[in-house]
Amino acid sequence: MDYVSIAISACLGIGLSASAGFRVFIPLLLLSIAGYTGWVPLNSDWAWAGSLTAVIVLAVAAVVEVGAYYIPVVDNFLDSIMVPLATIAGTAVVVAVVGDLDPVYTWALAIIAGGGTAATVATTTSAARLTSTATTGGIGNPIVSTAEAGFSGILAVLALVWPFLAIIVVIILLLLVRKLYKTVFKKV
Repeated sequence: MDYVSIAISACLGIGLSASAGFRVFIPLLLLSIAGYTGWVPLNSDWAWAGSLTAVIVLAVAAVVEVGAYYIPVVDNFLDSIMVPLATIAGTAVVVAVVGDLDPVYTWALAIIAGGGTAATVATTTSAARLTSTATTGGIGNPIVSTAEAGFSGILAVLALVWPFLAIIVVIILLLLVRKLYKTVFKKV
């Protein structure tokens, strides 16, 4: 068991999970492309995710998802289903890239770190959109959508290229979310 490769794959998975909290299909698409090109080895049970068919399907899904967030009312509807979808995607990406662990540890890591990270980020982005809708009447939502899609892409690429740096960014992001929640709930 190579602990360095396990650490790298865990950091990669958690970085992609945080990215899934911003947009579900962008990190899945980039992971699929990385698997297809051989850049990232996928868990043998998830090898299908590195197929050309998966790349095409995920590309269409990513384009539709990003575009749908620019449609008023649809963006708020998507936010209502985003947290469970992001949690599933966050869990899935960790399982897909962590292959050298016992399945019990892989799934525990995937559910707790992957799903938990994605759910935390998705909850925060949903709150940001609700705040934007309430304060700007929805006019500011395209700016929020653009920022979220950008963060998702950048974080996913960072996780694929420099997993250890991505995990540091994720930790900082989670600390900022915690500080934001403490500030908001202190006022309530």
